[in-house]
Amino acid sequence: MTEGKWDEKFVVFLKKYYWDSVLQLANNYPDQRSLEVEFSDLEIFDREIASELLFNPDEVMPSADNALQQIDLPVEKSLIDAKVRFVRIPNKIPNRDLRSKHLLQFVAIEGMIRKATEVRPKVLNAAFQCMRCEHVTMVPQTEIKFIEPIDCENETCGRKGPFKILINQSVFIDAQKLQIQESPENLKGGSQPQSLDVDIEDDLAGIVKPGDRVIINGVLRSHQRTTREGKSPFYDLVLHANSIEYMDLEFDELEISPEEEEEIRAMSKDPEIYSKMIGSIAPSIYGYEDVKEALSLQLFSGVAKHLPDGSRVRGDIHMLFIGDPGVAKSQLLRYMVKLSPRGVFASGKSASSSGLTAAAVKDDLGDGRWTLEAGALVMADMGIAAVDEMDKMSTEDKSALHEAMEQQTISVAKAGILATLKSRCALLGAANPKYGRFDRYEGIAQQINMPPALISRFDMIFVMLDTPNEDLDSRIAKHILKSHYAGELSEQRKNLPSSTVTQEQVDDHMEVIKPVIDADMLRKYIAYSRRNIFPVMEEDAREHLVKFYMDLRKMGDGKDAPVPVTARQLEALVRLAEASARLRLSNVATMEDAKRTTKIVYSCLRQVGVDPDTGAFDVDIIASGTSKSQRDKIKIIKEVIKMVGEKHPGGKAPLEEVYTEAQNQQIDRQHAEELISKMRRSGDLIKPDKEHVKVV
Repeated sequence: MTEGKWDEKFVVFLKKYYWDSVLQLANNYPDQRSLEVEFSDLEIFDREIASELLFNPDEVMPSADNALQQIDLPVEKSLIDAKVRFVRIPNKIPNRDLRSKHLLQFVAIEGMIRKATEVRPKVLNAAFQCMRCEHVTMVPQTEIKFIEPIDCENETCGRKGPFKILINQSVFIDAQKLQIQESPENLKGGSQPQSLDVDIEDDLAGIVKPGDRVIINGVLRSHQRTTREGKSPFYDLVLHANSIEYMDLEFDELEISPEEEEEIRAMSKDPEIYSKMIGSIAPSIYGYEDVKEALSLQLFSGVAKHLPDGSRVRGDIHMLFIGDPGVAKSQLLRYMVKLSPRGVFASGKSASSSGLTAAAVKDDLGDGRWTLEAGALVMADMGIAAVDEMDKMSTEDKSALHEAMEQQTISVAKAGILATLKSRCALLGAANPKYGRFDRYEGIAQQINMPPALISRFDMIFVMLDTPNEDLDSRIAKHILKSHYAGELSEQRKNLPSSTVTQEQVDDHMEVIKPVIDADMLRKYIAYSRRNIFPVMEEDAREHLVKFYMDLRKMGDGKDAPVPVTARQLEALVRLAEASARLRLSNVATMEDAKRTTKIVYSCLRQVGVDPDTGAFDVDIIASGTSKSQRDKIKIIKEVIKMVGEKHPGGKAPLEEVYTEAQNQQIDRQHAEELISKMRRSGDLIKPDKEHVKVV
């Protein structure tokens, strides 16, 4: 081992700042082989070494490792393979800003792991045995270009191959290749995320997987491209990792100063905090107070719970908007993605199941194996995934969402890869009714092209109708024109040098569409709450939720009554009550939170869970697409067809007779036609010709 220029200084540094950590490393060695060193400590100790580490890491890093391996320990142990890992590097450079001037510098790259190959052994010192004279030649990694040919060291032989590697005499190290790409929240609109290849070795290999948010610190190197014509003048950038830092906590990137923390605490005590939150979400969109209140609760989310049996109960709140065209659903989705710490926006028609979950792709990192590539729901881990036009997605793409919504994981079984990725995100979906506009007298399942099993996983479903109302339409029109006028003034002042518009005029008119709480401050408020507030529900609040749930369930007590709600809605109530407490930074969910929750959920159920025929709550409309009253009518129609069919040869019942008999049973012709077509689709009936039907 060659003596480095900085070895002695590093010995002093480690003894002064990291002696306890070195002793702990010695106790755990060889299971633990790394010592983490904060860059700021090195900078305080000696600014020159810290600067050299950033700009000449190939000189400084070996000295740090030498010092750690040679340090005098009070125990009989040798840290021969131990490494120093430098963390919290200030030289943080975005992927797209890497240039040739950064080559051979120590840099920090922040992003999300897009691909990760399998961990494989890489030879450090190879022992080659000559197949002719059996002489063994040791070749260090620096001299291995390809495994063969080498010259046999035996002078009497001197042949170039054939050779074989002696595995038991060679030295190997674990190695893995990663691809890190820019996090979606750091991208400017329309730009494609840029990726960087990363080489990792030793105890760093195998600790990250696709979808993880990390900062990788290491030395930026270049590898020359080779083409079929020969070597290219272009070089690919590769980061040789020295350390990996996780950014696994939500909102972890947001720094909150003590002054901001004080301001956040003061805001939480404001009795108007709920209405201020509502006024801060998409202020350019008029109205929708109940929808915006639910969206603010989605941002704060409930508390995720880990139970003793190893299961996890999600805290994220899933919401679905179903509405007429032009009611600003997409705008609300985009605004939420902007507010969320890790917001990902996808549109149903342009998103495939693998694009939403994970794709198995042929590895382009060198060895051609299959690797996993994280999709939108994995990228949105700990944030919000907004999926627009959900009704336009194909059936298999919709089915990919089931596990991601309830278990908040994505299981992959593709191309021989079995893996489970995390997707702990809240899903915010938007869909249009099947026939363009919403029919309030039809059940929800008939009007939306989504499987009932998927719809039932949403905690809240809002129906956004576009119904003419002179007073409301007038207010919306004025609000829209005020917004446009404010924008016109701002653009004219910015782009026209001769404009007479003053900044005061712009500010005055912008007041209409200005959020009550600034977007940056709101994100910090949410970050602070989600990091520090973990509410526990009071006894009376719990009783209120149970009573509300039981009262709804009681509607389903009778033999012929529909089932109004299921346990899924009760869990939604709990999550919303916790989010309501978090919104005002309270560690106690009170009766007030429970009442606010039941009010929101009741308004949702009134919109979507009511049987249009009877006016009763019926969860089956959402869960199975068929209400209790419809199921009863299907039974009656079936009996009618059987009865009419018995009077005719082959059991074929004439449709006109069926309709007449159905009317005697209080089922009008239009309903009977719909039910017969539904039964045909489900395979309960066959239609031998246009005029007849027959029970299967």
